[in-house]
Amino acid sequence: MDKNTFFEKLKALGLHPAQEALILRELKQADEHHLEPDFRGLSSGLKSLYEYNDPQWIQGLQVGKSPYALFLQTIDELLERDKQRELDGFPRRIRLGKLVKPAQGRKGDVVIVPTTTESKFFHGDTPQEEQESETGGTGEGEIGEVLGEQPIQPQGGEGEGSGAGQGSGGEHDMTADAFDLGRILTEKFELPNLKDKGKKKSLTKYQYDLTDIHHGLGQILDKKATLRKVIETNIQLGNIQAGEEFAGENLVLSPQDKVYRILSKEPDYDSQAVVFFLRDYSGSMHGKPTEVITSQHLFIYSWLMYQYKSNVMSRFILHDTEAKEVEDFYTYYKSTVAGGTNVYPAFELVHKIVEEEQLAREYNIYVFHGTDGDDWESSGEQTLDIVRQILRYASRVGITVAKNNWSGYGDATTVERYFEESGLLKEYADLLRLDSMMADKATENRVIEGIKRLVA
Repeated sequence: MDKNTFFEKLKALGLHPAQEALILRELKQADEHHLEPDFRGLSSGLKSLYEYNDPQWIQGLQVGKSPYALFLQTIDELLERDKQRELDGFPRRIRLGKLVKPAQGRKGDVVIVPTTTESKFFHGDTPQEEQESETGGTGEGEIGEVLGEQPIQPQGGEGEGSGAGQGSGGEHDMTADAFDLGRILTEKFELPNLKDKGKKKSLTKYQYDLTDIHHGLGQILDKKATLRKVIETNIQLGNIQAGEEFAGENLVLSPQDKVYRILSKEPDYDSQAVVFFLRDYSGSMHGKPTEVITSQHLFIYSWLMYQYKSNVMSRFILHDTEAKEVEDFYTYYKSTVAGGTNVYPAFELVHKIVEEEQLAREYNIYVFHGTDGDDWESSGEQTLDIVRQILRYASRVGITVAKNNWSGYGDATTVERYFEESGLLKEYADLLRLDSMMADKATENRVIEGIKRLVA
């Protein structure tokens, strides 16, 4: 149905003035849905992103190269060292940059960009203190005398501080160890209400695989990892110099450089699931709401890919006043906003797919929907009716509302209001979850906290 025709139909049924204003705002937008451009295939004459830097281009300075030994370490090894730093009483240095969108197709690859942080050095007793005057004080002491010391990083202690003691609680810095996203979310969450379906097993079986690593001796020699350790050892011994050739027979081989794979007990995830990702990509989702929803769904998608791998199928649905299924997460993630808003077609398409493909017989069904809370159909009768039908077979339905500052005509958005008034959230408390946040205040920690509310 054309969005203008749909609007006239709703107008004839009666609309709140604020609701009508929101609809007109979307109708005025002339944008169409399309995929954001992908610049990865540009001319090979351009330098890599990492070859551009301020010292070289602005100051004409020659940038030193990182030690070769550093390039030989995997990110898992660097993370392990970072964890040891924390155990030794030092703050972590590796932090999550951003999760980059998966590639086109159903490859399931998620690229993560780590960053590092360094301590900042401050003059004065406290980093926040501003000097009000350049004149000296009138107290005791000579020029240059140390009057007090304060550690750069806050240490544990008593009192109303950031360390241990009687102080008030605060948010944990999830970004400090969020690179290992799949593992972290696996420790905190699991798919709720995961049940045996048909001939599928629950998560109780185990298999033995050559996954554990042992140095010096073992069952199967990992040639690639061993070669990396040999090169690293000889770099440290000075047998390999930057820009110079070396002979393989001159390299020193330490027994501890041999890396073996040994059998380990691994869980065998046989219970399968289908996860539907639903995203509102109407005109009102422009900007921060879309960023919040896509980020949260990317976290969930990454977690599923890590924990369950091929045992979970992902289906992706976009909707404005109509809904459509797209083939991969790349298209789902990158499609731009435009058009009007109607939530019902998205859930209707989920129900249609489940019924036609008889998915509920063999799979656990999960549905995660992201929206700004706007819906041209203010009563939500059709949406509530189709959600009731989905809850008959779904293991969990999670709805995230990333609110605009200007949306709605009250504290609650349209979607929040009709779900609260319907009583579904209380009636199906173990199956249906709704999380609401202001999009412009949704930090990465808040987005992950939302996953807890939807999944835990």
